[in-house]
Amino acid sequence: MKPLLLIASHLLTLALGFALGVYVLPILIAPDAPTLQQIQSGLPAAQWTATFRRDLKDSDALHWGEGAVSISPQAVSLVGKLAPGPDYKLYLSPEFVETEADFKRLKPQMLRVGDVKTFNNFIVPLPQGVDPAKFNTVIVWCETFSEFITAAKYQ
Repeated sequence: MKPLLLIASHLLTLALGFALGVYVLPILIAPDAPTLQQIQSGLPAAQWTATFRRDLKDSDALHWGEGAVSISPQAVSLVGKLAPGPDYKLYLSPEFVETEADFKRLKPQMLRVGDVKTFNNFIVPLPQGVDPAKFNTVIVWCETFSEFITAAKYQ
């Protein structure tokens, strides 16, 4: 019985360490977040604004975003916070979504803008030729784990 408890405790410790590593590693390797001043001075005036909120259907204690989102023809920026995690991507969507199922259903119609590498504020440049007026929602999605993080409707 003792060897089984020893094996079980070691496996549990290994699993807990792995889960903690997946959560903490993105925080440790994240670049410095842009300051509010950098966001305001580095971008032209936003054409649209929206708000990331924690109370969306598929947001939870580990998957959330909050703050003011600004969308200009050149970039999408956030003054706020995201729950830390790996492999976050920013998408523009033609419809508002707040669940993983809706995201997966609409993903072929969405535009993947780029990587979100910071969790306190961000600036993600829009690719050349992208017209944000053709969409109405900005979404943060965890690509590795197919997890909905947050979304905001801007028009």
